[in-house]
Amino acid sequence: MAGEFGAVLRRLREDAGLTQDELERRSGVSVSTIRGLETGKRSNPRMTTVQQLADALALRSEDREELLGAAVPGRRGGGAGATGEAEASAPEVGAAQAGGPAVAPPAVRAAPTEAAEQLARAVAARWQREEEQRRIQDPYPLPVRWKAACETLTDHWANIRRLPPGAPSGPLDLSGRLEGIAETYRSVPSGRLVVLGRSGSGKSVLALRFVLDHLRSRTPAEPVPVIFSIGAWDPTAVTLRDWLTEQLTRDYPGTAAPGPGKVSLASALVDSGRVLPVLDGFDEMADGLRRPALEALNATTLPLVLTSRPAEYAAAVEETDVLTSAAPIELVDLTLDDLDHYLPRTTRKTDRSDPAAGAWQSVLNKLREPSPDRSPAPLATVLSTPLMVALARTVYSDTPEHDPAELLDTGLFPGVRELEEHLLDNFLPTVYRRSRPGARGWDPERVQRWLGHLARHLTELRTPDLAWWRLGHGLRSSTRTLVTALVTALVIGLVDGAMSAAFSGSLAGGVLDGTIVGPLAGLLFGLVHWFTYTVTGKDVQPSAVRLRIRGRPETTTWRAGPRLVIGALGGAFFGFAYGFVIGLLHAFGWNAGLSSALELGLIDAIVFGLVFGGAAGLSFCLLGLLETPLDIVSAVSPGSVLRTDRRTVLTQLCFWAPVFGAAVGFGIGVVVDLLQGHLGRLVMDPTGSLMLGTISGLGGALGYTLTLTAWGQWCLLARSATAVPSAWS
Repeated sequence: MAGEFGAVLRRLREDAGLTQDELERRSGVSVSTIRGLETGKRSNPRMTTVQQLADALALRSEDREELLGAAVPGRRGGGAGATGEAEASAPEVGAAQAGGPAVAPPAVRAAPTEAAEQLARAVAARWQREEEQRRIQDPYPLPVRWKAACETLTDHWANIRRLPPGAPSGPLDLSGRLEGIAETYRSVPSGRLVVLGRSGSGKSVLALRFVLDHLRSRTPAEPVPVIFSIGAWDPTAVTLRDWLTEQLTRDYPGTAAPGPGKVSLASALVDSGRVLPVLDGFDEMADGLRRPALEALNATTLPLVLTSRPAEYAAAVEETDVLTSAAPIELVDLTLDDLDHYLPRTTRKTDRSDPAAGAWQSVLNKLREPSPDRSPAPLATVLSTPLMVALARTVYSDTPEHDPAELLDTGLFPGVRELEEHLLDNFLPTVYRRSRPGARGWDPERVQRWLGHLARHLTELRTPDLAWWRLGHGLRSSTRTLVTALVTALVIGLVDGAMSAAFSGSLAGGVLDGTIVGPLAGLLFGLVHWFTYTVTGKDVQPSAVRLRIRGRPETTTWRAGPRLVIGALGGAFFGFAYGFVIGLLHAFGWNAGLSSALELGLIDAIVFGLVFGGAAGLSFCLLGLLETPLDIVSAVSPGSVLRTDRRTVLTQLCFWAPVFGAAVGFGIGVVVDLLQGHLGRLVMDPTGSLMLGTISGLGGALGYTLTLTAWGQWCLLARSATAVPSAWS
C-alpha cells in the first residue's frame, strides 16, 4: 500500500501547489522522507508523520481521511482495521506530537463509535511496528499450530456455543494454524478463547497476529482488540472494567478525553463493549491473585482472549472453576519438518555445489538420525519452541562467523538446559554487535548489565510492563520521597540564594535566605509528593494533557476546584512558615524582645501565608483550566512519550513561573494594603515585591517540576539516583 499512499500524497501536495521542499518547510518532515513516500521506496509511514503532512497541507476532513486511510491498509473510509506504523511496543505508551496552540483533537468531541475507529487505527499501527521489529514475517511466520485443550479445562460446550437449554451440543473443531487465529476466534459463539502454551511456544506472537488479523477483517460493529498485560492487574484492589479503563488511558492517552455522560472515552469504550480485551500473561500474575482473577473474569460475560501457561491456568481452575463459556486451545511443538522448511531459508547460501544448502542443512540432517536409545536429541527438544528457534536464528543464521554445527557438540552442551542458556546468553551480544558495531555507549556487556537491572526491577514490581516513569521505583517509596524532598530543597535553596544575592547585593543575605527557603520548600513539596503518590500508591505518570491557550471542550472534566484547594493549602503552609521565620530574624536583628519577636513573626506569617496561599491556589487552578487531552492516534515510541512529556512540563513551567511570580509580587502589595492598620504598620517596598515575585516564581516552578511531574521524577530519580542509561532520552 506504500504506492497507494505515495500517489495520494503526491496528488494532494500538487493540489496544494507545493513542492517537496516547500512541504518539508511546512511539515518538518525531511524532503528525503517525502520523496521516499511518494515513490514507494518508504513503506508503512508513521502515523505522526502522516499527521504532520496532513496538517502542513491544511487538508479538508475528507482529504485527511483519504490520506490516513491510504497509510493504514484496509481502513479506507473508516472500514476494517489494518496496519500502519508507530514506534511503540508492549510496555510502551502513546503520546501526542507537540506543536503550537492546540485545537481540540477529533477524539475529544468524538462519539464512542468514532473513538473506536481511531483506536483501531492506533492499535493496528502499534502492533504492525512490533511485528516488524520482531521480524515475524522474515522470511515467513513460524508455523504455530494448536489443538483443543483437555476437557478438564473446558467449559460445557453448550455454554461455549450459547445454546438454549435442552439443545444438543458437541465440541467445536478448534485446531488451526497461526494464519487462521482470527477465524478460530470467530468460530467460538461465546467470544471467549483461552490460549495455553508452555514458555516460548508463541502465545504472545499469536496474540499479536490475532489483533492484526482481526483488525484487517473487522467490521465497524465489532469491538477493537487491544492487548493488555494481565500480570499487572490486582483483582483484589480494582475491578476488571476499571483496570481496563486505566490501562487503555495509559497506553492510548487520547481515550482520556471526555465522552458521553462526562466519563472518559476509555470508560465509554469499555462499558459499551467496543473493546475486546486480549489478556496476555495470566501465568505472570502472582500465585495468590490467579484465583480471584479467574473469579472476576467469570463474574462478567465480556468477550475476551486469555493467554497462559497450562500449569498455572490448570492450578487456578482447580481452585475455582474454568473460565465460563471459554474454549481453550493448546499450542503444540514445532516439528523437524517445520525446522527443515524454516531455518535453511534464514541463512546465506554457502555451498556453491548445492545452492539450496546452507549452514543449517547438515545440522538438521543430523537431528533426523535416530539416537541409540531412540530419545530425541537435546537440540531437537530445544528447537521445538518458536522462541528458541528465533534465538538460534539470530545467533547463527544472521551471523556468518557462527556455525550452528557446534550446537551438536555434547561435550559443550550435554543437555537441554545448557543449550538454552547458551542461546539466551549469546542473543544480546550478537544483536548489539551486529546492529551497532563499534557504536559508542552500546557495549554488549554494558547492555546486558542494564537489561538485567531492568529485569530485576520488573520482577520486584511484579509487572511485565516496562515504563520509564517507574524506573525510580527501584528505590523504596520512603527513600523516593526523601530523595525528592532533599534534591528539591537543594535546588530551590541554591536558586533562591543566588537570586537573593543578586538582587540584594549581599552574599550573606542570599545564603541566609536560601538556607531558609530551601528546607521549607523541600519539606512542603516532599509532603505534597508523599500524600499525592506514596500514600495512595499511585505513579507519577506522563501528562495525558497539554496546555491549550484558547477554547476548551465543553465537556472537559472540571479539575480547577480540587487544584485550587491543594494549591491554596500548600502555599499557605509554606508562606506561614517562611513568614514566621523571616519575622523572627528581623525582630532579633532589631534587638527586639521575645514577645515582640513572636508578634512580628506571627504578623509576617499571616501576610505571607495569605500571599502564597492565594498565588499557589490561583496557579494550580489556571493549570487545570488550560488543559486539554492528547489525540488518540499519535502513539509513538517511549522516547517520544518522554520528549512529549518534557515539552508539556517545560510549557507548564514557563506558564507557572510568571503567573505564580506575578501573583506573589502583586499579592504582597494587595495584602499589605488590606491588612494595614489591622496588624500594625506594614511596609513592603516595590524592589522587595519584585524580588519576592521573581524568586518565588522560579522556585515554585522548579519544585512543581521535580516533585509532581513524570519528567521531573525521571530526571531526579531515574537519571540521577539510579543512573539509567540515556537510550530513551
